[in-house]
Amino acid sequence: MTGLDLTGLTVMPAQVWGGIRLVPLVRESPVEGLRLRREVYGREYGVVATGPGAEYVSYIPHGFVADWSGDGGAGGGESAAYGTRLGDAPPPCVPLRAHHRLAKRHRVRGKAEKRLRFLPLHLALEGYLSLHFGGPSIAWDEWSQQAVRQGLSPRAEAAYGGRRVPGLDEALRIFEIHPGQCGVLVYAADSLAAAFAVPHPEDYRALHATLIEDLYGELVHQYAFFGGPVPEFTARLGEGAGVRTIADLRAAARAQEREWAESHDTLMAARLLDPPYLFDRVHTMDAFTLWRFLPSFRRGEKEQHIGEVITDRRGRAAYLKTFRLSDAQIRRGYLLSVLHAHDWELDRAAATLGDSRADLVRRIRDAGFDTLVKQGAERGAGAGRAGAGGGR
Repeated sequence: MTGLDLTGLTVMPAQVWGGIRLVPLVRESPVEGLRLRREVYGREYGVVATGPGAEYVSYIPHGFVADWSGDGGAGGGESAAYGTRLGDAPPPCVPLRAHHRLAKRHRVRGKAEKRLRFLPLHLALEGYLSLHFGGPSIAWDEWSQQAVRQGLSPRAEAAYGGRRVPGLDEALRIFEIHPGQCGVLVYAADSLAAAFAVPHPEDYRALHATLIEDLYGELVHQYAFFGGPVPEFTARLGEGAGVRTIADLRAAARAQEREWAESHDTLMAARLLDPPYLFDRVHTMDAFTLWRFLPSFRRGEKEQHIGEVITDRRGRAAYLKTFRLSDAQIRRGYLLSVLHAHDWELDRAAATLGDSRADLVRRIRDAGFDTLVKQGAERGAGAGRAGAGGGR
């Protein structure tokens, strides 16, 4: 599996509010055998143990529960929960909520149910933060003891809550939900900010409001803040052909919808759908599989996304949620990937990047990893030799 397959989801004409464009995703029929509901946590920051001595910390207002038990996703009479609100920034000291895992199978009296609780978007963000988290596998002389012993710990990235993205709250409030709608693509200044899709229209109606509580990248916030209003979709019916009957009008309207869908998929959403991704299997749920994915961090690609997806047996997306990386986050991901590919040996990595050793060291420090390299590493002492610490 290398790409996203959105077969079964059709885009409808966009709705616009200022600089925010919302593109509905509609299914002709729901995905059978899978439902999603929401689990509200509240104002606490979430702490998730991700490995021995490693934790993921973030504000986590809710989780999703994937249900493939066949009881309609209601969990034996339960309904989707509402009510979590994000106001001003939390106070300096807030309660902490401990989560056992980013994705955890529900159990009743020791028996595993056909329900999986996972933390939407945070599953993908933790995957990005743990990218080559261990640091150098060989203790080259240039790397500090911290790099050898602790790797990239701690590692942090910044994001904006949905209420900090200008215009998004109003756009979601006045959004018209289509019959059969199972998802939405969110654009800021006509740049793709996020994709969200679920298996059933009832799930989408219950979870539509959670988009305001999601995290969005720095670039998305800037585009929404500084970008002006975007043009609305305008249909022109009957030009040159004539519309005389209701059937003619219906055919012309459907032709305009097809034209919009084709232009959208080939232009606006191409950088989400076309590139290859690196997929990490998180959990298998009978006919469905939960994955998280990272971009390949190809050089020169300005728009790159991380996310998570639940696929059916044919690889088609039943659930999807994405996060657009900022330019700085893309550069960090690309830099770490190149270093890892060359066993963190600076001369070989610098040659691949077309840089000198000194330039590469500057890039490492500019990326926020300055504590990992020793002073004087740019001068090349000990290049190509393993340090006294040997392999990790």
